[in-house]
Amino acid sequence: MARDSNTRNWWIPESIWSFCDPNHMSSWKGSHRSWGAWAKLSSTAMNEFGVLNNRKRALIALIHSFVFLAIAIHGFMSPKAGVLRGNGTLGDFILIEIYIIVASILAWLVTLSRCLRERVYFALCATSASFGLLRTIFGDASIPIAQHMRVIMLSSAVAVGVIILRSFSRAVAEEALPE
Repeated sequence: MARDSNTRNWWIPESIWSFCDPNHMSSWKGSHRSWGAWAKLSSTAMNEFGVLNNRKRALIALIHSFVFLAIAIHGFMSPKAGVLRGNGTLGDFILIEIYIIVASILAWLVTLSRCLRERVYFALCATSASFGLLRTIFGDASIPIAQHMRVIMLSSAVAVGVIILRSFSRAVAEEALPE
């Protein structure tokens, strides 16, 4: 455990402070140089992806978003009674565990993200997973907006994912014309 009076707290392990830069040489504070909202909107900060840092990762994330959007849309046809209403089955409890794990990992990816687009993408996905968790626990009768919010959040995540994927567009080779 590191204790630095300037930047670190004594209860946070040293490994937490050094996971954010691409070559793993800077401290956490060094790799996240600017936290101001205005700095996040600059062109250099907008292109520094932390997690979705290449076209393949962005495409895989976008495919996942499409799949979970289809699952969320399918959820309109199968209403949830909720575990707290006494109708909980083993499948519901497994689904709750999956939602907790997925929402936690997506929230962690929000903290790993560097640019605003990437943070918004993972925040939308984490919010959608959280609404799925609430829907499974409380049911559609208690929280009727949860179904709609999952679809809205995932639709927005797909839109942001397309923008992120387009930022990695491949260069088109031009054919050289004879003079």
